[in-house]
Amino acid sequence: MIVSLLRPAVLAACLGACLAGPALAAAPSQFFTYDPAGLELAKQKVAARDPLYLPSYDNLLRDANAALTHKRYSVVDKSLAPASGDKHDFFSFGPYWWPDPSKKDGLPYIRKDGLHNPASSTDATDASRLGHFTHDVQALALAWYFTGEKKYADKAAELARAWFLAPETRMKPNLDYGQAIPGRVNGRGIGIITSRNLIDVMDSLALIQPAGALSDAENDGVRAWYRDYLSWLLNSRNGFEESNAHNNHGTWYSAQVVAYALYTKQPAIAKRELEITKIRRIAGQIDREGKLVAELERTRPSGYINFALEAFGDLGRYGELVGEPVWEHGQDSHNIEQGYRFVARYVNGEKWPYPEIDPKEGSADGVNRHAMHNMLAAARAYKDEPLFKEKARWLLQRYPGQLSALLYPLQD
Repeated sequence: MIVSLLRPAVLAACLGACLAGPALAAAPSQFFTYDPAGLELAKQKVAARDPLYLPSYDNLLRDANAALTHKRYSVVDKSLAPASGDKHDFFSFGPYWWPDPSKKDGLPYIRKDGLHNPASSTDATDASRLGHFTHDVQALALAWYFTGEKKYADKAAELARAWFLAPETRMKPNLDYGQAIPGRVNGRGIGIITSRNLIDVMDSLALIQPAGALSDAENDGVRAWYRDYLSWLLNSRNGFEESNAHNNHGTWYSAQVVAYALYTKQPAIAKRELEITKIRRIAGQIDREGKLVAELERTRPSGYINFALEAFGDLGRYGELVGEPVWEHGQDSHNIEQGYRFVARYVNGEKWPYPEIDPKEGSADGVNRHAMHNMLAAARAYKDEPLFKEKARWLLQRYPGQLSALLYPLQD
């Protein structure tokens, strides 16, 4: 169903039935990163044919319908194997590492920050495969939530079984071999940034639980996988290395630890990591002007500063769930709100002053597009600050169709 193609009367009747679907389920969805009030508001805005949200709904259904046609994804499908020799181990190459042109065999690889080596994104390894898997599961779960059509939940469940449960296709719960560098190392802690996408899968499977697409035993099995992966994050050498990163890597590590702890019903671990977030991540990464200096030093600073703030946004949301004031935490303006304010300066405002390896990312369009998710999240978190709502509304009007519009709809 493509909303924009329906006549108003037909649309109202169809949306009334479709959007009511999940409400008839016997058990409610569970919510972690998503705010249930926000998703419900997005439903209402779609049903009312709000032009700020219909393009995002259309795009969501387009992606979900495409996902219905995709085969299952599995780490065993890669053509290369990690150092372990076991294709059930996730395996990827560092995206900014290239063959050394001065060496006959190209080894060891050399780093070119911000220049993506396309060889790191082929089906020979797992990074792109994980991205496709997580994108499809998220689109399918949200399509189920918005339409009530069980086919979407069933397909999401099929993909999850293959990735987490089926003995012949499942991924082992570790990232020992993530972001390997040929000629240098078989895997690095920095590779853990890739598994942040599993937060979206966790949220999606929690969302569709009322559909019954996965049995109780299967849901328990997926949670057991996440519990094992969380244990690996907390106890492995790679996890220890990533936990000590002083940029977006450290923040996304914390976001994963908290998310997976909440999903697997380990609130003590979640609270401890949120304390680390307040003490180390916020104070250490956001300066008094709201700058995330470690991100501004990169070759793609506009993208990286927004990327890091997305992790802080997730952590702020998780703090709500366990009573930790992450949104409010900070001293001398070292806080998440100040980070959002820094980004807001350049949304339909000041010219972005930091050099970019790709000039398009430093253009007004590039800076604005990167900021959409964060301005919407900021408008939700800091309701009394009209700046964020103003910037978010401008972005919604200027760049329609992004999924963030449905996840963080603006309150009128």
